Amino acid sequence: MSGGRRWILVVPIAVLVTALLAGVATWAQSGGMERDLAARAQTALFEAGLPTGDVRFDGRDAILSGFPPDQALRALEVVQGVDGVRAAKVTGDVVPLAPSTTASPPSSTVPTTTSSPPPTTTTTAPPPTDKAGVQAEIDRMLTETPISFEPDSARLTADGTQAARGIAIALAKAPAGFRYRVTGHVARGPGGESAALRLSRDRARAVARILTGNGLAVSRVTYRGLGDTRPAGDGEEDRRVEITVV
Repeated sequence: MSGGRRWILVVPIAVLVTALLAGVATWAQSGGMERDLAARAQTALFEAGLPTGDVRFDGRDAILSGFPPDQALRALEVVQGVDGVRAAKVTGDVVPLAPSTTASPPSSTVPTTTSSPPPTTTTTAPPPTDKAGVQAEIDRMLTETPISFEPDSARLTADGTQAARGIAIALAKAPAGFRYRVTGHVARGPGGESAALRLSRDRARAVARILTGNGLAVSRVTYRGLGDTRPAGDGEEDRRVEITVV
């Protein structure tokens, strides 16, 4: 084959390879942007007291789902306020926030000696910054809403997913140097010790993935399964996930 014909073949191949590499780079950059926006949106919702729904992104456009109808509009407003979000919409039922129709009472021209009580203010305690305080907050959240799974499975229930996501958002506010270990425990089942060990490890890994998917770096989270070797009581107390600051 002559030199001129070889060049005719090489040039289109080079253009095709360049286009493929550019497409891969754009896809990877887009995925990182969407994960970052989702993590920041979930953090904003948690701080606003709205941790029960789900947010996913298509580019810089947010799609909200799973919020109670009376909270959906507020959640939409919070997500739209996150820096970098271009647009947001809610799927499912939405209850509009109706303006108050209570008429204000007419003002009286008769002087009164009754003084109004001083206005009250409420403050929110800052998140803990020491390991003991962060561990106490984790234990409190797990006690109030344990991370639950489908029977004999590593699939989290809807409530379990929300519980794990809420903990992830809380831990994202803790000092960046803290690391966490997720430990799975199960009760002895028909498969014996080996099956219990495998199931506990799979459940711990599922929770670890939720933590790293909602703001925590992968290098800060480890997981392990202890099977049924450390029972806490009878029945449901043996089926648990623990998160420890290490």
